[in-house]
Amino acid sequence: MSQAFINSVVYSFLGIGILLVTFILVEILTPKHSIRKEILENKNMALAIVAGFFMLAVSIIIASAIH
Repeated sequence: MSQAFINSVVYSFLGIGILLVTFILVEILTPKHSIRKEILENKNMALAIVAGFFMLAVSIIIASAIH
């Protein structure tokens, strides 16, 4: 395997890991409201859209930092 491919895989997993840590951190910092519960059980579409945009924004920041 080429070094570039291995680097891509490693940095992809690193970015996904940072994104998951960020999401878990947001869940911990908002103890009164469970984002997962609001989206899945209460079908809160507005929160789902905001959470999606948050994940997208954090992903762009992580990609820029890694690149």
